Amino acid sequence: MGYRVVVAGATGNVGREMLNILAEREFPIDEIVALASRKSIGTEVSFGDKTLKTKDLDTFDFAGWDMALFAVGSEATKTYAPKAAAAGCVVIDNSSLYRYDPAVPLVVPEVNAEAVDGYTKKNIIANPNCSTAQMVVALKPLHDRAKIKRVVVSTYQSVSGAGKEGIDELWDQTKGLYVPGQEVAPSKFSKQIAFNVIPHIDVFLDDGSTKEEWKMVAETKKILDKDIRVTATCVRVPVFVGHSESINIEFEDFLDEAEARDILREAPGILVVDKRETGGYITPIESVGEYATYISRIRQDSTIDNGINLWCVSDNLRKGAALNAVQIAEVLGKRCLKKG
Repeated sequence: MGYRVVVAGATGNVGREMLNILAEREFPIDEIVALASRKSIGTEVSFGDKTLKTKDLDTFDFAGWDMALFAVGSEATKTYAPKAAAAGCVVIDNSSLYRYDPAVPLVVPEVNAEAVDGYTKKNIIANPNCSTAQMVVALKPLHDRAKIKRVVVSTYQSVSGAGKEGIDELWDQTKGLYVPGQEVAPSKFSKQIAFNVIPHIDVFLDDGSTKEEWKMVAETKKILDKDIRVTATCVRVPVFVGHSESINIEFEDFLDEAEARDILREAPGILVVDKRETGGYITPIESVGEYATYISRIRQDSTIDNGINLWCVSDNLRKGAALNAVQIAEVLGKRCLKKG
């Protein structure tokens, strides 16, 4: 017996990936519906070997549906998630709207699967920010061994994190640079993204950090451990898909780099590719379409007593969004709903 599943925002990058991954992982489904905004009604989307026509999110009745994967942004989520939840349909939300609500679990299944049990308070579960999701997958097994005190992370985030508009802007600007008179001015991003990097994602806060950086701090504390100190610098780079992170970790106890490598090799959701030779590491383009969070460049930090450096790469549309949402649905089914 399977589930009746809704995918809201099915025409966007993340919504399409949700449908792909549900099919790839053979999630137990009796019935599935793809929802979109009114302007996209009737758009065809793929679900395995089937084609679905999107229906109207605004008029959809969620009663009788088991779970809904939302990829519609915070404003639409604010309107439709409470309606779905009130109708008895558990919402797994990819927006930032509920991440910091103490009554809503924020879940990365490899890290805190048991938190799913708290969904009953609002019938909603939150998916974390893409950059946080891959980082905490890497941190969790190391934290269990040596207890992390502090994390310093610099991110190199692809334009797909800004949606289709971000992808289009990089593509159009790159083409425009080679065709005189067809240059494309920045629109989605604050400055030219083609052949450039921009140390600015989301809005600036009073302390000089950006909201993207604040999210990584707040979400790591909620998911992993409230006592971990985190400082982040988040940078947009001219890569279409795949987020990369340079992570410096300070532990309470000494952890040898060889042991850290062994721990990560055995950890769920992680693949270690760490050869100290040319090409012996993973870059974002190699992560595209993959489920894993890849770890490379594991090495001791000799500037502090108990430090490790590592390089972390993942497909942000998958582990950073759609895959994590589907994994939450899998955990929800097994732990709580128990129909599949």
